[in-house]
Amino acid sequence: MGGYRRPEFIWQPIGEIHKYNIIPLLVGSLKTTLIGLAFAVPSALAAAIYVSQIARPRFREWLKPGIELLSGIPSVVLGSFALIVLATFLQRVFGYETRLNAFVVGIALGTAVIPLVFSIAEDALTSVPRSFTQAALALGASEWQAAWQIVLPAALPGVFAGVVLGFGRAVGETMIVLLVCSASVMSWSVLDSARSITTTIAAEMAEAVAGSHHYRVLFLLGTILFAVTFVTNLLGDIFIHRLKGRLEGRR
Repeated sequence: MGGYRRPEFIWQPIGEIHKYNIIPLLVGSLKTTLIGLAFAVPSALAAAIYVSQIARPRFREWLKPGIELLSGIPSVVLGSFALIVLATFLQRVFGYETRLNAFVVGIALGTAVIPLVFSIAEDALTSVPRSFTQAALALGASEWQAAWQIVLPAALPGVFAGVVLGFGRAVGETMIVLLVCSASVMSWSVLDSARSITTTIAAEMAEAVAGSHHYRVLFLLGTILFAVTFVTNLLGDIFIHRLKGRLEGRR
């Protein structure tokens, strides 16, 4: 029916038969967000541990502001850089076929998320009493062992809060995904193109006829995005409070 031999997940709001299947948009949003977090969280966490626990004071004075200044770069600039420079560079390095794909978007998203996760994680790690580190060092642990096995578990609620906020930042990003890749492709491969919910709303809202099915579906997408971020933040807050209770000896 409609030229397809079997059911397909398609988002195609133009043509004789409009297709409003939101599954490709959900997959695209989830795929790009997870890739961004997979790149941003380890990088930001490693940088936060180094800056707060290991780096010398003089080096820390310019390294911390330098990382946090990345948050001042507009997303349209990051998207343009990913479109023009990063996509070509990664294609030459890895040799994949599709130049603009979810992998490129994820790296650009991760760059935008790193300052947020780093700032919150670094504050949480710095707030851990220095006596924890001094006791571990006195028992023969190295600086990295003390930071990884003693300080990080104590600061885990704050670190997790940074990850939750980073997730909200990544899933709500529009311009980077819109500039780099905006083709609605139902695929879980990171080397295929993707279109997120935010990209769809930004690209199609101005052209949707008020009161039409397309117009209403776009508002539905906005409602879904709000619900996902609200539930994620709520669950993250509940988990953080329970984690704090366990660390403090409360059930």
